[in-house]
Order: sequence, then C-alpha cells, then structure tokens
Amino acid sequence: MKLTMNTLTDIADQGPLAAEIPRPSVSPVETQRLAKVKSAYTTRHAPISEAGYLIGGSVKPAPGDLVLARVDRLGQHPRIELVNGRRAPLFPGDEIVLCYGHRYAPDQFEGVVPDSLEPCHMVAAGGIAARVISKHSSKKDATRITPLGLLGNTPNRPMNLADSALKPIIPNGNPPMTIAVVGTSMNAGKTMTAAYLIKGLVNSGLKVGAAKVTGTGSGGDIWLMTDAGAERVLDFTDAGFASTRHVSLRELEGIVTTLTAHLQHAGVDAIVLEVADGLFQDETSALLSSAVFGQTINGIIFAATDAMGAVTGVNWLFDHGLPVMAVSGVLTAAPLMIRETRSAIGLPVMGLDQLSDPGIMNTIVKYLDCRLHSRQTG
Repeated sequence: MKLTMNTLTDIADQGPLAAEIPRPSVSPVETQRLAKVKSAYTTRHAPISEAGYLIGGSVKPAPGDLVLARVDRLGQHPRIELVNGRRAPLFPGDEIVLCYGHRYAPDQFEGVVPDSLEPCHMVAAGGIAARVISKHSSKKDATRITPLGLLGNTPNRPMNLADSALKPIIPNGNPPMTIAVVGTSMNAGKTMTAAYLIKGLVNSGLKVGAAKVTGTGSGGDIWLMTDAGAERVLDFTDAGFASTRHVSLRELEGIVTTLTAHLQHAGVDAIVLEVADGLFQDETSALLSSAVFGQTINGIIFAATDAMGAVTGVNWLFDHGLPVMAVSGVLTAAPLMIRETRSAIGLPVMGLDQLSDPGIMNTIVKYLDCRLHSRQTG
C-alpha cells in the first residue's frame, strides 16, 4: 500500500498510533475559581468570566493568548498590576491570569513566547508571560510561573487579546494636530515628556487625547497621561496586542491608525502619541521610517538622556524626513547638558516647566496649525 499523508492520518485516527500523537487536553474551569484569581492589566478588556475551559497538553501558545498560571517563585516582579491599576502583592501558589507576549526591555528582560506550556516567567508586572532569554545584570531573576492552561470560552480555541480589540474605524473629517514623543532608549524620559506636554496643551485650552502605540503592556503610563488631563487615553493593548515586540510593520501601522481614529472620534483637538524604546529598537525604527507614521504626525519632541544621544537621535529623525520641534527628557535635569544640547543641534530644549507652560504651548500650537493647514491644502 502506498502511504500518503491522508493514509497516515487515517491510520493515526483509527489505530494505536493515535495514542502516540500529542494532543491538547481540555478541562472545565469553574467561574468561582476565576473570580479569585489576580488578573493583570493586559487582560482588562478580555471577558475572563466567560472562560469555561482550560486548554493544556500539547497546545502551543501564541502572543496575546490568555493563560492561567501558578506563581512558583517571586523575583524581580513581586507584585502584579491588576486591571484597575492597583499593584497587588504576589504569593507563591497564587493563581494569576496573564497574556503571553514577547518582551524587549534592555533595562530589564528580553523574553520570548515559549513553544509550549512549559514553566516560564512573568516578565512584566502589567501581565506578560514569556521565557527569559537575557536580563540586565542589575535585576533579580524573573518571577517564575507554571502555566496551568490557556483560557478558552470554547473547548477548541484559546481566548486571545485580539478578540476584544477596538475595531478599525474611518477617521471623520480632518485629523487633529498630532505630536509624537520618541526617544533614545528605555527610561529616556518619554512618558514624563508626554505627560507634561499633555498638561501644557490642556492648560492652553485644548481637549487632548493620548495613546502609547508601542511597548509592553502596563498601565502606569496610561494612568499618568490620564492624570495629566487627557480626555481619552489608549494603548496598543486596546488594539489587541499585549506587547509590540516582533509585531509586523503592517500591524504597527494598524495600531497607530486605529488608535488615532478612535481618539479623533472622541472629538479631541490634539493627540499626543508615545513611541516606546529607542530609535535602534527594531519595531520603533520600522514604525518611524514608515510613510503611515510620517503622514500621521505633525511634530516630534525627542527625549534623550544626554547631549550626544540627542544629537544622534535628532539627526536620525531629520534624515528620515521627520519634523523634530524640540528636545526634552532626562537631560533637562542638568543645565549644563541643556546648554550642550542646544548648542549642538540648534533646537529648543524644553524641561517640564516649559512643556506645561500654556504660553509656550500656544506658540507651538499656532506653528503646528500652520503646518497642518499647509499639508491639508496641498
């Protein structure tokens, strides 16, 4: 008999070979059990109470899949950020719900989604499950977890963050003025720059929306932008991604267009976008180099830790045809570094006081309004 793939499949389904083929296992999960688990920020849009099944065995997790896991050993992250923003202490034996995702964080962990439900790590307090492949030498080992199974609302398909994503919508009318905050690296001061920029725009009388378009799922930046006065704040988890590491350029562009369209529909006058990590990070570099990003934004404020980083970053952005307006970030804590930077690049260097000043923001708004009108009229 000639063996074909169909023949082998038939034999495997009918004979003793079937026992040798690994298959997923499915078991019911009680609502009462799920009500007691600690669910992370990344899962906040997922209807966890509707999960009726744990899918385990040979299943291969994908980025965005929701996983019920047991805490085995505490490490760098002894707390989990809950859906409401509270950082709850973890204890060995706790059951938690996270999303699988890759992580890129030079100051903390580099992690990848494993190929199986093997023991792995919680690599971010916001709720990312991954296998650590490298870490910063100053950090403790990552918190160890054992996945108990993927959550499913049917026996055949795991629940994924993408199932609860905002739907793409068509922008209505002309887009609002949009300013992006990008930087040299993690911890360059991007989020604080974005927050004080929001505050300044609000102080100048504008209704502001904000979005973090790349990074690792965490609520801290979102709460800060909200507290700065933004009317509506979104991030990539709203678009269905637990993190944006190893996300394609097309998907990154989709995140930007979806989030900005929803902010525009909220009736805001201005949008502030934060792009995570630094210019040399793969996804950041790809997004900033794309035509979609260039057409979305009207100006950029660049956050840097020192003058050399500011010069290199601003030149990179200018080389890619992007409209850098000013420099800010960690370097503005040092007057000497401010003078060095201003002398080297000839752009305004704005500390937090300047960013939140309504007079300065009015000047920037008028400048950007002129550029925006010029673009719209061709």
